[in-house]
Amino acid sequence: MLKWALIFAVISLVAGMFGFTGMAAGAAGIAKVLFVLFLLVAVVFLVLGYKGVRAISR
Repeated sequence: MLKWALIFAVISLVAGMFGFTGMAAGAAGIAKVLFVLFLLVAVVFLVLGYKGVRAISR
């Protein structure tokens, strides 16, 4: 997921460089959404991993 966010960020940078502002804004929006989704999933897995380690150590 982070890989796709980076790909869309690069696409938006290249599109912005060539003047395709509509496409650049769309790709940047998709990259932002994917990055936030990646962060949320990472936090959920960190919490689940912490709870799993705590349950095993008891």
